[in-house]
Amino acid sequence: MPQLGESIAEAAIINFLAPPGTVVKADQDLIEVETNKATMTVTAPCAGRVGAYTVELNESYAVGAVLGQIEATVEEIERSGLILQVTGESVEADVEARPEAPAGAYRVQPTVRGLPVPANAAGASYLSPRLKARMSELGLHAADLAGIAGSGAAGRVTIEDFEKFIASLEKQKMSKASTMRVAVADAMRRSWTRPIATVGLPVQLDPLLAHRKASSPKPGPALYALRALAIALSENSAPAGRLVGKKVIHPSSIDVGFAVEAEDGVLVPVIRHADQKPLKELVSRYNELVELARERKLPADATGGSIATVTNYGTFGLIWATPIPLPEQTMVLGMGAGRRMPFWDETKNQFVPVLEAYLTLSFDHRVLDGGGAGRLLARIADLMRHPELL
Repeated sequence: MPQLGESIAEAAIINFLAPPGTVVKADQDLIEVETNKATMTVTAPCAGRVGAYTVELNESYAVGAVLGQIEATVEEIERSGLILQVTGESVEADVEARPEAPAGAYRVQPTVRGLPVPANAAGASYLSPRLKARMSELGLHAADLAGIAGSGAAGRVTIEDFEKFIASLEKQKMSKASTMRVAVADAMRRSWTRPIATVGLPVQLDPLLAHRKASSPKPGPALYALRALAIALSENSAPAGRLVGKKVIHPSSIDVGFAVEAEDGVLVPVIRHADQKPLKELVSRYNELVELARERKLPADATGGSIATVTNYGTFGLIWATPIPLPEQTMVLGMGAGRRMPFWDETKNQFVPVLEAYLTLSFDHRVLDGGGAGRLLARIADLMRHPELL
């Protein structure tokens, strides 16, 4: 059962338009259904012969329910852009083309190590097989259609709407997106399928800068934040867990990434077991990974698999931002630019100038609530105010 409208969760079967044994074409009407808004049809995902229907007339079925089977050739299935799955000695097609497809099936591998996550094709909206095939031909995702006003049933984008949209683009100035930009865009598109929230609080940087001045080698501000985050998560790893079904999967190790701006994108090198090494021992590895990232030569053992990311957006003069965690992560810690601010000193009974910066924590709200995020961020800020503990 397809998604027949944004607020429609089910539909009732009222007529079979193609009896079992009928040879049908792709997008041919098969079943007539009735929702609380209108009467609509369910179409064939590909050409083939109608097998058995697994539903009954005048019964309601939820979106995603299996309505029946179509016997089709492997060639037709592949032409329609469906994912093949081998079960025993038979081959089945997955209409939704999910990202957990078998190895080698419509999988796009990154050409630059250190990209946040591999790009792969997946869409959240219902698209007809014909439209999916056309989009696959052009290398487009469902998110690319966000600007199209659909003229089909329940606002559905038709193939005609799509072709008009593509034709209109040809009249505008265009430039080719880099491999990195496409991969980053794909990662952010998938990240935004989750409810993301952000909390923030200020932290005084004077103790951190004094510690840095006396240190050799000198850690960067982002490395202080990374180490503080690693220690906080080692004390309680649940906030960095990933929600899969009804279980929270805790991380097996505290591997933390950090954002490095590269040409036309961002790379995320990873420091493994960041909670187990003192700050001083991390400086050389951190600096090495920054240079390798800028040269786009990150080794395989320094990419992927991190549980969180640290980003220092203060280098751009920003004091506050809401970065988005990567799809494989639950959170991202951000650090803004430092500013001289007045602070009331109880011992002196007067305001004194301090260097202050905002820390922000963006997180998957399914895993972590505002209170838990606030306590985690407060612990990180406290560690940064006592850099000798890092």
